[in-house]
Amino acid sequence: MYKYKIMIVDDEPDILNLLEKVLNIEGFNNIIKANNGLSAVNICKQIQPDIIILDVMLPDIDGYEVCRQVRQFSHCPILFLSSKNDEVDKILGLAVGGDDYITKPFSPKEAAYRVKAQIRRLEYQQTPETEKIIQIGDITIDTEGCRVTKNKKDIGLTARELEILMFLAENKNRVISRERMYETIWKENSLGCDNTIMVHIRHLREKLEDDPAAPKHIVTMKGLGYKMVDPYEK
Repeated sequence: MYKYKIMIVDDEPDILNLLEKVLNIEGFNNIIKANNGLSAVNICKQIQPDIIILDVMLPDIDGYEVCRQVRQFSHCPILFLSSKNDEVDKILGLAVGGDDYITKPFSPKEAAYRVKAQIRRLEYQQTPETEKIIQIGDITIDTEGCRVTKNKKDIGLTARELEILMFLAENKNRVISRERMYETIWKENSLGCDNTIMVHIRHLREKLEDDPAAPKHIVTMKGLGYKMVDPYEK
């Protein structure tokens, strides 16, 4: 049985009940449900779920706005659930802080698999490593506590942003292609991954770089990928 709290936000009772049932079958028993955006935000503040499955189309505020508000106090993984399949909608979901995107109609097993994938990432982040603290320039990464600071000030990252940063930091001074990054972190085929990776790298730079337009820590290797460097090393 899993100890994690999973929140499902959808205005369709059938989908709420279906997801709850399949997650129960997979061993997730701590399920919290909400049928509109405003109550979802309030409940999140109170219970601090570990994972959120969030419908985009809600009767009051949409899922993107819910995500924006939740990101003000929580960095838990958010999986968007939507009948929209356009790339623009997926990019928007990632841009506001989402970690994954499930398109309706969906397979309940697929939804459970994606939740388990996020659980594995959470557990990986909580596993002590030989090198618990990684220092790169003025950025400090506590891999055990999943905490990132810059000049001793906390930097709030989403679960996926943290995973990308840790992957780059663990491969310091090595060029990482977009394809390798996507397949390692998302564990999916990298076909068409460019926009997804670019959105997350842009967000990391906005949070970590003094000048995101001229990054010194996460640099682009044109035509090759990205590399994390210490700008103060000679």
